[in-house]
Amino acid sequence: MNEELEKEEYLPIGTVVLLKGATKRLMITGFASMSPETGDTIFDYSGCTYPEGFLNYNEVCVFNNEQIDKVFARGYSDQEEVEFKKNLVEQLKQISVPRETETTTTPQENG
Repeated sequence: MNEELEKEEYLPIGTVVLLKGATKRLMITGFASMSPETGDTIFDYSGCTYPEGFLNYNEVCVFNNEQIDKVFARGYSDQEEVEFKKNLVEQLKQISVPRETETTTTPQENG
């Protein structure tokens, strides 16, 4: 099951994906997660390895739609989930935290 995602579309919790260049699948466990290293960048998703699931805090993965290569199984979706994601998109438009991308560059120092 491979599908193209819209830029502002979020897959449901429980969706199992494979990231580009990866060999281990991940299961989506959350949205709009902050970077664990810096805490100042938002990623589209947080996830855990599949089928193992959440084992400890050191193994939480954060990633973006653009990094997803293949969708193996979509998580459960109902009207409550649809409304939540609409609200999520609107809330994310209101905050000023940078969104991580695959092509992020490191700012150069002013000399």
